[in-house]
Amino acid sequence: MSQLKLREQAYDAFTQHLLDRRLLPGQFVSQRELADKTSMSLAAIREMIPRLEAEGLIKAIRQRGLQIVHIDLQMVIDAFQLREMIETVAVTAFVRNASEADVAAQCTRLQKLIDKVAAGAVSPETVEEAQSADWAMHDAFVAALGNRILADIHRVNSIRIRMILQERISLSSDRVPVALQQHKAILDAVARRDAAGALAALRAHLNNSRERALSFDSFDDPTRNSLGGEPSGE
Repeated sequence: MSQLKLREQAYDAFTQHLLDRRLLPGQFVSQRELADKTSMSLAAIREMIPRLEAEGLIKAIRQRGLQIVHIDLQMVIDAFQLREMIETVAVTAFVRNASEADVAAQCTRLQKLIDKVAAGAVSPETVEEAQSADWAMHDAFVAALGNRILADIHRVNSIRIRMILQERISLSSDRVPVALQQHKAILDAVARRDAAGALAALRAHLNNSRERALSFDSFDDPTRNSLGGEPSGE
């Protein structure tokens, strides 16, 4: 296997560990520990580190090792501002350019989740399915731009956003119906090819998520690895 392929695999394994919370914000790790955790070679880990540093996902601290990006107030503000800049342009592109089949696929997936939630208690599996559908919808909007540079920026920023949400307001069973209705407002407008309506609904959704992330807990202690708190919704 080529060194490039191994480096890509190491990068994918690292980011999956972030999203699975096997690596936590602010945590210090060594190159050897990353190799052990990801089951990748030390050489592959060393080669991916410059990419992670460039993307702001880790920081090399002399005599301490590698620190996973720490979630602070500025990171939350910056990440959500960037998300809004990209996705508000993207949803308009999706309204205008997405095929009827692509729109129908998003609407059908959402309606099945709404029906499932209405039929009974929200299970952990349903929460996971709802979160997956949410990210798939946002990714579909960005893909409609057909811009590889923006797609890559969105991908990295999505990692930051997911880390923030997991730390501060992870989607919980009581929040699923609310989140689904927000998604429905967006997709209903998309289905009508109503760009202004979709944009307004998306802004409301993103603003709700941002404000919850900013207000749920304080950022007073920059040395904390995890902000903690009771999950209360995406």
